[in-house]
Amino acid sequence: MKLQTQLPLKKETRNLIDYQSKILMLGSCFSENIGDKLSYFKFQAAQNPFGILFHPKAIENLITNAINENEYLDDDLIFQNEIWHSFDAHSSLSSSNKNELLASLNSTILATNKKLKEASHIIITLGTSWVYRFIETDTVVANCHKIPQKKFLKELLTVDEITETLEAIIALLKSVNTNINVLFTVSPIRHLKDGFIENTQSKSHLITAIHQVIDARNNTYYFPSYEIMMDELRDYRFYAEDMVHPNKTAINYIWQKFTDVWFDEKTAVTMKEIDIIQKGILHRPFQENTDQHQQFLKNLEEKKAKITQQLPFIHF
Repeated sequence: MKLQTQLPLKKETRNLIDYQSKILMLGSCFSENIGDKLSYFKFQAAQNPFGILFHPKAIENLITNAINENEYLDDDLIFQNEIWHSFDAHSSLSSSNKNELLASLNSTILATNKKLKEASHIIITLGTSWVYRFIETDTVVANCHKIPQKKFLKELLTVDEITETLEAIIALLKSVNTNINVLFTVSPIRHLKDGFIENTQSKSHLITAIHQVIDARNNTYYFPSYEIMMDELRDYRFYAEDMVHPNKTAINYIWQKFTDVWFDEKTAVTMKEIDIIQKGILHRPFQENTDQHQQFLKNLEEKKAKITQQLPFIHF
């Protein structure tokens, strides 16, 4: 008896992710869930330099500014609730000190430029097709920073608008990094504040647009995070208490599917070795001074040394 429908996932045969890969994650907060996994397993990965970005226009804007090495100036900031913000970045980057925020934004832009040029893989997680346009400047923002909603117009990006944006993102990336692999995915997190029907419409626009632009011959791909959550994990026991975000079990499940598709056996073996080390580091003994624990620590150091000898960029 089958108690679950499963997506038939085909393993990629070229351009797989390994420990020599340099990975950049951009997009919705689900990208941070996968980014945290990559970090735990000590891949050369970075995530969301401008914080969580929910919609494709915000991601295009970041990539454009990074490639052009755009410099942020005083007029690019907004002051709200005693804090300086950038409409291009998440509130996690905001600061009470204007000069500190400008310095942070400009240094991050330069660092992102470097990462885009060096990346072997960029994983872009799209969260929503809904955007907010700041009426005063007629610009779509990445984050509203709790500014009164009357100052914004809420809009739903059309499939054509998203397709055009994704095509621009791919062209921009290829202009500075010919061999980069671009992986798109749609966040399984439901934006129910927009409404149930509106969330479905939003996700549908994203999925349709992505499939207009992906082509393995151009090293552009789709990974079905959203479909795995909706079809294989269609039970509230896979959700956090808010009944919106995937819980740890769901994240681990989707991560395993991702590794099945994008990692080869050699990489998987190294990941298991690093997992043993990471769990060993987190281990807290009842009696630290016993011979048994000292031997455990010695064995752990030997395992660390073996990994760092093979992969010198790894630090525990």
